[in-house]
Amino acid sequence: MLAPCFFIQNPNPRFLPWERRSPRSRGECIRGTSSPELLSTLSQRPLRCAVLGAGFAGLSVAWHLLQHSSKESQHICIDIYDEVGIGGGASGVSGGLLHPYSPKVKLLWRGAECWKESLNLLSIAEAAWHSRDSTSETQEFDQELDGFIVRRGGILRPAMDLKNLNVMNDNAQNCLASCRIEPVDKDTAQSLVPSLRVPFNTAFYMPNAVNIHPHRYLQALFLACENQVKEVSSSCFGGTRLCLHKKSVNKLLELQVVSSPGAYASVVGSFLGAQAVHELALEASGRSLLGEYDAVIICVGAKADMLPELSGRLPLRTCRGVIAHLQLPDDIGEEYSDHSPSILSDAWLAIQGPRSMYMGSTWEWKSRNYLPYVSAEEATNALKELLPKASAIYPDIIKEWTFAGARAGLRAMPPLTPHGSLPLLGCINDLLDGNHTCKYWLFGGLGSRGLLYHGWLGKLMAQAVLLGNEDVIPSQLTSWRRRRS
Repeated sequence: MLAPCFFIQNPNPRFLPWERRSPRSRGECIRGTSSPELLSTLSQRPLRCAVLGAGFAGLSVAWHLLQHSSKESQHICIDIYDEVGIGGGASGVSGGLLHPYSPKVKLLWRGAECWKESLNLLSIAEAAWHSRDSTSETQEFDQELDGFIVRRGGILRPAMDLKNLNVMNDNAQNCLASCRIEPVDKDTAQSLVPSLRVPFNTAFYMPNAVNIHPHRYLQALFLACENQVKEVSSSCFGGTRLCLHKKSVNKLLELQVVSSPGAYASVVGSFLGAQAVHELALEASGRSLLGEYDAVIICVGAKADMLPELSGRLPLRTCRGVIAHLQLPDDIGEEYSDHSPSILSDAWLAIQGPRSMYMGSTWEWKSRNYLPYVSAEEATNALKELLPKASAIYPDIIKEWTFAGARAGLRAMPPLTPHGSLPLLGCINDLLDGNHTCKYWLFGGLGSRGLLYHGWLGKLMAQAVLLGNEDVIPSQLTSWRRRRS
């Protein structure tokens, strides 16, 4: 349970953004430094944020909003909306292979920052997971597959043709010191993964790359957010609140409904004592505290285009991917070594344990099916596509491993830019009809690299929201609006 929250006056309002300016400026995004005059007029009530989506993007934003606001002694109330809960969308069914490189082992755009911040969030989540107590709500969390969050076995990528071998050799020279790429010969590769095929006698080994259990990681990151709220609430600045709502938001207009004082009191009643609720209800009679948000951050992936206010306005393509779960039968004695890496090739193998792995992924472009459930026909087609690719590098997968199930997610794929396929970030009030006192932000288009991008970009998005200023976001991530116009 979250600690009770009490809305007290904030002695340091530095991080409150845009609050109630003239009608001319409503709905505009601040670009440039806010003036001291503007900051001095800001209200000192808690900042209210709605985060749509509880996947990689949404929980990263929530964590960084809590962290940055607590550093500035700023009260913040965050409502996370996700109809299926934590990690129920595409993030929860991702392969979980984390490294900062392209398929040809080229360092991705801003790969160093993304890698660093992703590892930082992983450490935070692991610490929260291992420190949970038996009374925590997380006791019902997923405990299968040996309970790991991060598997540190590295990743191995065999070269599959001569042209790519030369390109990969060149790219490997520019790897990060914190995520090395080591070209290894066939004997060394097969000492890491027995029976691995290495057709050109070279594979590229990333010993620092990791394999994440996405669903458990997201649960742990949410737990870290809860712990942050408890820590802040135990201090003198106890007005911070975090709520997860298992409900869908079908249109942004739903978030603009102004609550009555009675409705306000009923919502916060579980957090406040009767006297505090009464005082706050009196205060709310003059202005709605709960009925409107200062910021709405849209982190719903491919579903963003399904919001009527954004439909057809975002340069996103959808792509459904199916991942197969494979297991070793009980009568197979030889297990996959705990120290052996996961494998990248035309199909990837994400090792989950000595007798469990995920194999992926298919690419069904223009699909609108975001449900995680996979029919028997879809699973059969996925196996027909993936098994030949996987067995080309790891033949044991056909001889020894058996199919144990499948799951799917709908990716939101961004457009190609000179820097690669980059996510879409920024304030989107200019895309919405009408004037809005609330700021609407988009954090989407993470494609198949959500795990890599979510840490650093979630940090930037939180800073932009708290400052009401998107200049902290690199222009490469906001230029999609200019290309659109």
